Amino acid sequence: MRQYNSLRDIRTDIANGQVSCRQLVEQYIHNIKEKAELNAFLEIFEEEALAQANAVDQKLANGTAGKLAGMVIGIKDVLAYKGHSLQASSQILDGYKSLYTASAVQRLLQEDAIIVGRQNCDEFAMGASNENSAFGNVLNADDHSRVPGGSSGGSAVAVQADLCLASIGSDTGGSVRQPASFCGVVGFKPTYSRISRYGLIAYASSFDQIGLITKSVEDAALLLEVMAGADGMDSTASQREVPAYSELLQTNKKYKIGYIRDCFESEGLETEVKDAILGVKDMLRDAGHEVEAVEFPYLDYIVPTYYILTTAEASSNLGRFDGVKYGFRSDSVTDLTSLYKKTRAEGFGKEVQRRIMLGTFVLSADYYDAYYTKAQKVRRLIKEKTDELLEAYDFLILPTAPTTAFKIGENTTNPLAMYLADIFTVQASLAGVPAISIPVGRDANGLSIGLQLMTRSFEETALLAFSNDILDKITVEA
Repeated sequence: MRQYNSLRDIRTDIANGQVSCRQLVEQYIHNIKEKAELNAFLEIFEEEALAQANAVDQKLANGTAGKLAGMVIGIKDVLAYKGHSLQASSQILDGYKSLYTASAVQRLLQEDAIIVGRQNCDEFAMGASNENSAFGNVLNADDHSRVPGGSSGGSAVAVQADLCLASIGSDTGGSVRQPASFCGVVGFKPTYSRISRYGLIAYASSFDQIGLITKSVEDAALLLEVMAGADGMDSTASQREVPAYSELLQTNKKYKIGYIRDCFESEGLETEVKDAILGVKDMLRDAGHEVEAVEFPYLDYIVPTYYILTTAEASSNLGRFDGVKYGFRSDSVTDLTSLYKKTRAEGFGKEVQRRIMLGTFVLSADYYDAYYTKAQKVRRLIKEKTDELLEAYDFLILPTAPTTAFKIGENTTNPLAMYLADIFTVQASLAGVPAISIPVGRDANGLSIGLQLMTRSFEETALLAFSNDILDKITVEA
């Protein structure tokens, strides 16, 4: 069976009788098992996925199938799926099975998507390399000595290695876009609130957003079309009407584009990454778009602001995991106090413990104003400046990550170096605007380079169409 890069190709072959949903699922399950060393999946829903495939094949035959019939999807291990294990790749939730299904996942199922399994990630979505999972590292399919990025590393590798057609991840500060860049696939974070967060395990609630990892922009648009919209279970979900994104991917407009000069002058930016992004910039200018350098004076404040605020929110959100009601409980407890202490010390990994302690520190009475309050003020400045730039320009372009995929273990002893891997992705998260990473080339080692685009809140239609146009141009040139 050939490798598919879009649902459109799958549906064409299904209509021609060349493949069935059951055959697709069987092939993806075969691939997952054959490439088990990648450690992308924590669990395969084999029998269930095959049963779903049979049901969807029958619907296709009857002409009653949904928009996503034929799409085989993996879900990151932070999304609730009733009756299935849900652990956030952590020992603290050992043995826990979800009692309900996330709204976004339910909408996929209603449109006949087939969910093949749950995917490995950094514990509680905290990490930029997928080295923090309680179930071991995920390996980059291009080079097994390299990280896949994080925290949705398993989700990105699953698409990269043809273990499923698409993955549903979460993006708090780049956790969909950065691994997409490292793995040579499309990673899309919509506007904050565009997709309901009901059923998504919370890391930092004012940042968390469900995101999409696909091989094509077209599939990302279709998935957003299905998943977005108001939700009675999530009061923060937007009430705005959901456009037919997948039908609005053609654009002939000439845009005004800004590229953030400060990003390209960053000391940590690899030369090959810089050259690839500047090459796309020149291509866009040659195509008739207006492209200008813009100033963003807060680049040095983005990462510290992000980590102060997200760790504070994590300290609050993760307080519920205590060993009392569900999940892991230490065997060596003697009283209630030791139950809390030992369970959390044994159940949480080192990176999660580090972030909980940082968050508790910045929320403490003595340091609240010095850190948390000040970070909130800086976040407002970052958002206002980003919005100001996006009023003047249709899109901002910058690298997704300052480097290509680094080696496993390279940054594990230096948390600051690891945190700086997010330097270009957290701006969109702080501002709440939509952003996408698309693959635009490879370095001398064959490792993928991603271009990131940002636009105004709820302007996903234009962002997806323009990204699709860029990918088409790059494919033609190649």
